[in-house]
Amino acid sequence: MSGTGRRWRVRLQRDRSLLLMTLPAVVLLGVFAYAPMFGLVTAFQSYDIYSGFWYSPLVGLDNFERLLQDSLFWQALRNTLVISAVQLVLYFPVPIALALLLNEVVNARVRSFVQSVVYLPHFFSWVLVVTVFQEMLGGAGALNTLLRRQGLGTWDVMTDPDTFRYLVTAQAVWKEAGWGIIVFLAAIVAIDQNLYEAAAADGAGRWRRLWHVTLPGMRGVIVLMLVLRLGNALTVGFEQMLVQRDAVGRDASEVLDTFSYYYGVVNNNFSYGAAAGLFKGVLSLLLVLGANKLAHAFGEDGLYRRHDR
Repeated sequence: MSGTGRRWRVRLQRDRSLLLMTLPAVVLLGVFAYAPMFGLVTAFQSYDIYSGFWYSPLVGLDNFERLLQDSLFWQALRNTLVISAVQLVLYFPVPIALALLLNEVVNARVRSFVQSVVYLPHFFSWVLVVTVFQEMLGGAGALNTLLRRQGLGTWDVMTDPDTFRYLVTAQAVWKEAGWGIIVFLAAIVAIDQNLYEAAAADGAGRWRRLWHVTLPGMRGVIVLMLVLRLGNALTVGFEQMLVQRDAVGRDASEVLDTFSYYYGVVNNNFSYGAAAGLFKGVLSLLLVLGANKLAHAFGEDGLYRRHDR
């Protein structure tokens, strides 16, 4: 047996228990993530649910040509990119800031209480989240009640298409920002405490330790999460948009996910919806690769470490 084969055999024997532990996760990933990808063949067919994959005729790229000529698709893509850009600027920094603030809380009980409070909205459904915002910002909500009492008129934020991108960003911040701090808190905990002691010995105050020790220690995780966020940029919340679509109108709320649903599933045009979904998937992959390459250019690992490092 060659040296390489012997090393692989020794490694397999050493990691056997670990491999057995990960086997169920690998099976679930294969069944629910990779096996459904075979359904992408419908994007190149005139798919009929009664004929199935095998007997539906192939149409090549006809669905994609029709997609690229559809003004509604381009509107959905534009809405998706705009909402994603707003969320990237206004939402992405919030979990980082919350993690930094929580890290400064000395009292363990207070920290645990605050963490529990900010985690809680993550477990709410989007229907409940939208209902809470409706009670605060809707036509009969707390904001308009206060405005009417002051004689300032009303402003129904929940039905205003011009502010919809900021509304859904605020909803995402309230629901998910607390849950997003978990990774960043773990990154802070992993920073060597000796660095803080050395910085304090050199006379660095709290803000200078934050700037020169904490943030550099979190940089790798921040870049990784940013790459993943860019890869998921075209997914801006199907349920969230679906619940509010009728209130603000299609022009403001139609995104790629709802476009695939309404013009694919609802209209019984599965091939067209599959083509839109495949377009979104390929574009998301390109965003991930581009963001990862940019991370490498700035000296970070990103999703994987470069071979030349």
